[in-house]
Amino acid sequence: MDEKEITYSSPIYLQLREVIRTKIEEGEYQPGMAIPSENELAETYGINRMTVRSAIEALVREGLLRSVQGKGIFVVGKIYQRNLDILEGFTQVMKSKNASPKFKILQKNARPAGKLFADLFGIKEEDQINYIRRTCYNNTEPVSIEELFIPEYLVPKFHGIDLTVFSIYEIYEFYGINLVKAIQTLDITKLNQRDAKILEEEEDAPVLLFECTSYDDKGRVIEFTRSYTRSGKSDYSVDFRI
Repeated sequence: MDEKEITYSSPIYLQLREVIRTKIEEGEYQPGMAIPSENELAETYGINRMTVRSAIEALVREGLLRSVQGKGIFVVGKIYQRNLDILEGFTQVMKSKNASPKFKILQKNARPAGKLFADLFGIKEEDQINYIRRTCYNNTEPVSIEELFIPEYLVPKFHGIDLTVFSIYEIYEFYGINLVKAIQTLDITKLNQRDAKILEEEEDAPVLLFECTSYDDKGRVIEFTRSYTRSGKSDYSVDFRI
């Protein structure tokens, strides 16, 4: 469906709604990415902004789009069910404690896997992986610095997704990735000067170092994360069953 197919045979906002829906279904508008602004859509289709807004609001109510004030309109896409009984990300943990999770992206880029991550993810050394480094906050207080490594083939156009709008777990849901198992290790390490400043700690302050490898229900390694967490701001428990 192209821009010229909007006519006056039915309400224009309904036609635009279906145009946008088709672009989502056909993959032109990828999950997690922003669609064109109201002004851009109005200019493209030669209609007024209120008509565009009505079409967008209809898709927001359906759950296909998400409106974020000051940022734009983002594609949510199809939501898949997954088990969160054991595997939880920072966002889920904070919300379960009635806290307000926030993130600041420090670095986000693609890079060759190299031997270490090629072996871990079962891909070629020259294949691309996405690297994200971010600070995790409880309200305005920094809690941890997190590094994530995710194979590029799992999430197309990952570079275009706003990670301050969507959690990593939501992005996995968009692409039908169902995490079922994680292997996590815990160690103690010290912060360098740069990271100490970010976490508002003294240089060389001890922090908890978590490394986690996550698997989906197809047995694939989906991500590797490394998290430097302030020891005085978190508590952890382990449930042993016999």
